[in-house]
Amino acid sequence: MDATQTCDIGIVGLGVMGENLALNLERNGFAVAGFDLSETRRASFVARTAGKRALAARSLAELVAGLKSPRRLLLMVPAGAAVDAVIGDLKPLLAAGDVVIDGGNTLFSDTQRRMLGLQATGILYVGAGVSGGEEGALLGPSLMPGGDARAWPLIQPMLQAIAARADDGAPCCEWMGPGGAGHFVKMVHNGIEYADMQIICEAYWLMQQVLGMGAGEMSAVFARWNEGELSSYLVGITADILARPDAETGQPLVDVILDTAQQKGTGKWASQSALDLGVTTPTIADAVFARTVSAAKEERVAAADLLQGPKRAFTGDRAAFVEQIRRALLAAKICAYAQGFQLMRAADAEYQWGLPFATIASVWRAGCIIRARLLEDIRSAYARHPQLANLLVDEGFAAVMAQSQQDLREVVAAAALHGAAAPAVMSALAYYDAYRSPRLPANLLQAQRDYFGAHTYQRTDRAGKFHTKWTG
Repeated sequence: MDATQTCDIGIVGLGVMGENLALNLERNGFAVAGFDLSETRRASFVARTAGKRALAARSLAELVAGLKSPRRLLLMVPAGAAVDAVIGDLKPLLAAGDVVIDGGNTLFSDTQRRMLGLQATGILYVGAGVSGGEEGALLGPSLMPGGDARAWPLIQPMLQAIAARADDGAPCCEWMGPGGAGHFVKMVHNGIEYADMQIICEAYWLMQQVLGMGAGEMSAVFARWNEGELSSYLVGITADILARPDAETGQPLVDVILDTAQQKGTGKWASQSALDLGVTTPTIADAVFARTVSAAKEERVAAADLLQGPKRAFTGDRAAFVEQIRRALLAAKICAYAQGFQLMRAADAEYQWGLPFATIASVWRAGCIIRARLLEDIRSAYARHPQLANLLVDEGFAAVMAQSQQDLREVVAAAALHGAAAPAVMSALAYYDAYRSPRLPANLLQAQRDYFGAHTYQRTDRAGKFHTKWTG
């Protein structure tokens, strides 16, 4: 591309995601300028975009100077201080009406703060959730933009052009709402992702620990499941992972991978937000805790020699139990999605974003990590009932839970009796049972609070707040 020509969009941060998004934009007809502090990344960008409508800038000033007005910039830099630093450097280079899009995994409250901080300048700020990983960035991600609504008409054509397409052809990119709405939706996506991954891992663990199944046998099970109602990206890659041998040992590769999981913080943010908003999301939280306990590898190895568990062999019908695991996996997934949408509903009430729940499910149908056949049913549920109190009370999902809840119980019982840790599946069942209970033991809990702290309680037979003198 001729250096004198102007570009449609500039990308700051040319790591894997930034570079692949640039290639995606260029393939869809947009001229792209890129900048990175790393000379190595700039060189990689030049090599991968050779002969294309793209150029690498040597500074932010050069990047901005090479953009059409109104200028549109996509930041693909690490969340936190780096974003603030780039915004600070860009402010004197930009004018009112220019658009800055943060495409990183940013905490939604930071997005709200930055948007407010730029309002006086006239610069339009957008926080866009981007899901799909390296492949999605290149071939079509799921995009969840939110922020200053005036920016949407300026960025909608290019973002929807590069987004994944659902089976009905709809782009997996729509406006989420003002402020930090886009990044909040992405945070919840990641919380559900944590839960979904953990539930799948527990299904694998039960087949291995309780039934003694090998990786190849389990791969075939997940591949079969991926052809039915559990069809999803995560179930599909699980089948692939379990089928892969280790080139060095010939063993299943999964068996030689150390059992310590890492995390980048979005699942933790989702759990913290749930606590702040008073929303019940135990399956998401337990998925986060499962990763933290996995990191305590040395402690677990030492504890295994001291702490006793059951010594029990499975004596039932193996094929029937595998089928129960499948239905339990489906039920637990539904509970995890229900928790995620409840969290978004509470945030929507708190921040008045006007979140479009059916649209959120729609943009998650392709491109993102949690893409699954189930999401079309979720989209339909919220399209029928936009004010749906909880996904579990939609007539379709209530019927699925009625058919699978007993299997979920049997699987949880088997996990407990055989000493196989399955915290996410167990918490999903507890969530379901608590939500369907017209009465819970919180009456005793409130009496305890009144006993030791005079916190008062309410009565079932008349209105008001009451306190009892419990002693003396």
